[in-house]
Amino acid sequence: MVMGWIILIAMIAAYFGYFFIARYLQKRYLTTLSEVDFRAGYRKAQLIDVREPDEFKNGHILGARNIPLTQLKMRHTEVRHDMPIYLYDSNGTRSARAAQVLKKMNYTNLYQLDGGFKKWNGRIKKG
Repeated sequence: MVMGWIILIAMIAAYFGYFFIARYLQKRYLTTLSEVDFRAGYRKAQLIDVREPDEFKNGHILGARNIPLTQLKMRHTEVRHDMPIYLYDSNGTRSARAAQVLKKMNYTNLYQLDGGFKKWNGRIKKG
């Protein structure tokens, strides 16, 4: 009985340790920007919406290209290495994973919108 509790506590500690280490390492290659900062720089960068096509069609930031996270490995050649990359999704989860994928392919200057599209108050395009 006691051994079971020790194993459970060790597993929980390992999970949280991994979570915090991953979050710390992510901050080394991905910068999360407020809407104001994101808006100030995205026109001079590659603006990529990593949501699925149906989400993109329902509304997206004006000027964004849709490269879904699920297709990013196959379509990474559409992303330039020499320009900053501004990523967003619905809430920030998929854009962080997209940044991780791009980092593994030696992309740098990766930024994401804090809170994702749900927090965006700027101009959007539907369709």
